[in-house]
Amino acid sequence: MLKLVRYGGNPNIGVYSAANENLAIISPDASEDYVRDVEEALGVSSILTTVAGSFVVGSLVAMNSACAVVSGLAEEAEIELISKKISVFVLHSRYNAAGNNILMNDHGAIVNPKMDDRNFEMLEKALGMKCVRSYIAGLDTVGSACKATNKGVICHPKTSDAELELIASVLNAEAKRTTLNHGSGLLGPCLLANSKGAVVGDITTPIEMGKLEDALFLF
Repeated sequence: MLKLVRYGGNPNIGVYSAANENLAIISPDASEDYVRDVEEALGVSSILTTVAGSFVVGSLVAMNSACAVVSGLAEEAEIELISKKISVFVLHSRYNAAGNNILMNDHGAIVNPKMDDRNFEMLEKALGMKCVRSYIAGLDTVGSACKATNKGVICHPKTSDAELELIASVLNAEAKRTTLNHGSGLLGPCLLANSKGAVVGDITTPIEMGKLEDALFLF
């Protein structure tokens, strides 16, 4: 299922929410309609919480089915709430905005290339899967440049062929270029997605919607 939505008038919904195959973490000021749209489109349950006292949950959390990687600035009560639903790894790195700095699904992860060895190794151990460091489309914020599900990956339009191959190899999913939200190349902020569906900013064009459905196999 694919739905066009807004978050409080903002089409950059991925800034305020994160999702995996079973769970969405949503900022607590979200409307009931928004929460319902996310749950219906993705087939998930949801929890509403801030992270680090902030509403930009999607920027501060990266998730797959097994683990939520959460900013090291998160408060103890927030971590406790999230950990009731999913295993949590707290990222105490300079690059702790996990949603911006980590692109992952259930098969692997691509991480900001500037992350130090110690935190990278701790992250890889916590996730228990292959992780690599790489730029994508010249950007170190790889979680902003792309969005991955277990079926496919959508990538910034300037992603190189070599980067597409790397993404596909690490995440075990075909990677394709597109824009969303009427020409935005920063795809992470534009949507939430899993293998069952997606919600995307409502200024996304019909052509972009078609490319999204094709890339993430939302048939």
